[in-house]
Amino acid sequence: MSGWGAYHHNEEGEDEEDQEDEGAETGGDSRFGGRDSLIFLVEASKPMFSNFNDDGLTPFDLTLQCIRNVYTSKIISSDRDLVAVVFYGTNTHKNTGDFPHVYVLHDLDTPGAKRVLELDKYREEKGRSLFRDTLGYGADFSLGLAIWACSNLFSNVKIKMSHKRIMLFTNVDNPHSDDVTEAALARTKAGDLRETGICLDLMNLKNSDGFDISLFYRDIINTDEDEDLGVDSEVSEKLEDLMKKVRAKEGKKRALARLNLTLGHDISLAVGVFNLVQKATKPAPVKLYRETNEPVKTKTRTFNRETGSLLLPSDTKKSQTYGNRQIVLEKEETELLKKFDDPSLVLIGFKPISLLKKHHYIKPAQFVYPEESLISGSSTLFHALLTRCLAREVMALCRYTPRRNTPPRFVALVPQEEQLDENNMQSIPPGFNLIFLPFADDIRKVDQPEKVPANEEQVEKMKEIVQKLRFKYRSDGFENPVLQQHFRNLEALALDLMEPEPIEDLTLPKADMMDRRLGALAEEFKELVYPPGYNPEGKPVKRKQGDGEGHAEKKAKTEVSVSEAELRKHVKGGTLGKLTVPVLKEACRGYGLKGGKKQELVDALTGYFKKN
Repeated sequence: MSGWGAYHHNEEGEDEEDQEDEGAETGGDSRFGGRDSLIFLVEASKPMFSNFNDDGLTPFDLTLQCIRNVYTSKIISSDRDLVAVVFYGTNTHKNTGDFPHVYVLHDLDTPGAKRVLELDKYREEKGRSLFRDTLGYGADFSLGLAIWACSNLFSNVKIKMSHKRIMLFTNVDNPHSDDVTEAALARTKAGDLRETGICLDLMNLKNSDGFDISLFYRDIINTDEDEDLGVDSEVSEKLEDLMKKVRAKEGKKRALARLNLTLGHDISLAVGVFNLVQKATKPAPVKLYRETNEPVKTKTRTFNRETGSLLLPSDTKKSQTYGNRQIVLEKEETELLKKFDDPSLVLIGFKPISLLKKHHYIKPAQFVYPEESLISGSSTLFHALLTRCLAREVMALCRYTPRRNTPPRFVALVPQEEQLDENNMQSIPPGFNLIFLPFADDIRKVDQPEKVPANEEQVEKMKEIVQKLRFKYRSDGFENPVLQQHFRNLEALALDLMEPEPIEDLTLPKADMMDRRLGALAEEFKELVYPPGYNPEGKPVKRKQGDGEGHAEKKAKTEVSVSEAELRKHVKGGTLGKLTVPVLKEACRGYGLKGGKKQELVDALTGYFKKN
């Protein structure tokens, strides 16, 4: 079709909703678009700077290290998210409401290298001294005012936000035990957060006297409607424990699409489709202006080739030449051509799960979960459908249209039962795995290579080798070394490091360990399978005719005699072509046969043994 060209203007921040609305991309509702926002609310009282753990780190050190890790991970994976850091309990204050003992270190904005460097100033022993000298820490503070300051940060952001969350880091379980007024103010402000859709999470750290959530924080914190109402009361003593809590809470479960699952003419329920596996890629390059190093703003305009006049969107049309005739279409008509159906999941029928085979896999599966907020009663109907599918061991076949202007796919909804771990926490959620089914063109017949049977001794030897090299495989135990090196280089450049942090390529085989495990098994297997003198690591070297010793040595290595029994076996199995030309020539000379090319040698030997 001819160029659509119309005037196109894209200014930074000009149409934030269009740029941020993931719902438009997936056919979901527009109100689900926007950026995720996260505020780290960190207590800066004296107990946070004591209670050293086994690694010599205070709860404050653990908190800053945790925040730094979130910053660096978001720079890579979610650089458009908004993040802020607020300290409360400091001697100085800095916030829009002029509240005492509340210091806003970072306003809600996108993460960057400058913020990481600012956090690094307050880390470890020197950082604690700098914090004490500049900001100061004490015990006189109001948690209610700190929550109020965080609420003001959300209000000051003009960009549309999809998810608002505050993470509270503290190791004091009852901060206002002697002040009923301040405790009531904190509960009131926490209730205001719930009413405005802001989630407050508690990241409780180790204290020498323990941490009892029931004393104060059970009335303060809240959870999302799709999360467990129970509260993790275990304190975090190490960075790994704290990071595990933060990772579980920091990201909102964003649906790839929100649509209706139609079970019949008058029965439907709302579901969300989630992407469980996403391929990690390098971020797209950003064009910068050479003089100021600022992002370049692009403008696209279309002009008439003959007159040079500017064309407006209404002046442009699309066309397609068909049968020597040019067919002109309006923009609306081209969109209608692409439309098959509204975004939906339509039930076709049920089949036994056993009919789904491994070779039907064509792309990563997605996950289907009910959306009670869109259609009341969806969770109940979804649970009933899931229960019956599990009981009967059947899968639901559906027609899946993920978004507008997208051709439908046939999918299988495979039921998945909820599973709990040893701590009675959910490890596998209940729902349906959405498996994409292949079309006829997606399944191709593969010509199987000719099988060369192995004898029993070779098979047993290989079993020993496989048993020695077995290990517990974990898919998340191998990082992409190219991506890791790329991001390490970016980190070193942004943070002015002398050199990037070294990485370990976990995809490379551990040759030394494999050799120790195998011992002589590899050599024994090579002697059983390969001809004498075979070198698996050797590469053939092309030499000119008459290279003296090298040529003679190579000729001596390649001219290997084959017994008559082996030749008859090859002729019978039709595998003479697997022998090398020097071996075939040597065999032909032994029987007085002539031939130059490989096929001529094979034909000569085949004819000879069929006659004799």
